[in-house]
Amino acid sequence: MATFLKTTEISIDGARTLPREFYTSPEIFGHELEHIFTRRWLCVGREDRISNPGDWFTQEIGKESIIVLRDREGGYRAFYNVCRHRGTRICEEHSGQFSGTIQCPYHAWTYGLDGRLIGAPSTGEIENFDKADWPLHPVALATWEGFLFINLADDPEPFDQAWLPLFGRFSRFNLPNLKVARTIEYDVKANWKLLFQNYSECYHCGPVHPALAKLTPPTSGENDLTEGPFTGGFMVLSRGAESLTMSGDTCGVTVGDLPEEDLNRVYYYALFPNMLLSLHPDYVMFHTLWPEGTDHTHISCSWLFHPATLGDPTFNPDDGVEFWDMTNRQDWHICEQSQLGVESRAYTPGPYSKRESLSVQFDREVLRSLGRA
Repeated sequence: MATFLKTTEISIDGARTLPREFYTSPEIFGHELEHIFTRRWLCVGREDRISNPGDWFTQEIGKESIIVLRDREGGYRAFYNVCRHRGTRICEEHSGQFSGTIQCPYHAWTYGLDGRLIGAPSTGEIENFDKADWPLHPVALATWEGFLFINLADDPEPFDQAWLPLFGRFSRFNLPNLKVARTIEYDVKANWKLLFQNYSECYHCGPVHPALAKLTPPTSGENDLTEGPFTGGFMVLSRGAESLTMSGDTCGVTVGDLPEEDLNRVYYYALFPNMLLSLHPDYVMFHTLWPEGTDHTHISCSWLFHPATLGDPTFNPDDGVEFWDMTNRQDWHICEQSQLGVESRAYTPGPYSKRESLSVQFDREVLRSLGRA
């Protein structure tokens, strides 16, 4: 739900929505997986998701499965969930804890938490076999503000270079020290791009989100990132509203050392290609999006609070969680209706309004990534 954009900031040049095939074509969806989701840095959640040595989880990206783990030294690593012997998937569950090694269930090839092959039964008779030649295939991993990111590219763009525009931008929100209070998983019957486009504008907020529009005027605010893969800005809270909650009251202590102006704002950023970051005075919400088909996207949404909020019974974090769960479901429903509409042979690209400029920029980033810009 990013902000209303002043029309002088960026020209939409008579832009129209994307053609039908961008939401329905398996071929284009395959290109998106290959040229976007296996080449860009993807957020896979918070560092404290694997807080102890041996903790792990898997993340599916298309047909790929990635193991993300905490090693013995407390560092983070990621590997393809593929045994080097016969290619068997090693981990069937979505999360767990390794006792100290990683073992394939098929023929018991065993790896250290650093990915080294340390045990391979009955390989002594194989000529010139050297366990050092058969480690798990690594995946690039980076951390930022308490979040974990992976990149499946063979030669990924350095994270510090790719995410440079965001370095230091949110330091006042104390993101590394915030704690997850709740996570809700959603399965949405809509193309992932419709969800990003929806988040990037509040043109729809009046008709779709009456409770949200009451707490923050849909035409308020400004954007401070308008080009490239990261876009967004802020919206202003209505007089008398302290935060976006069911009650309109704050539901926790201030998340960080915020200036006075931020106490009356909510910031929204669409971080291409799979992260949505929403920063409130008293909590932070983030979504990760995982395309599973032309018309199916899995979404994980988490709410972060200051530890003092979670330890104080006078605060009610659910006041904020319930507000956005309601708002999320309104968004998912209207995006599912959009998916049904764009699948019709009657659909043709329509003109974007001046209030949808960030959606236009998102489309441009998709087209550029696919070599169609």
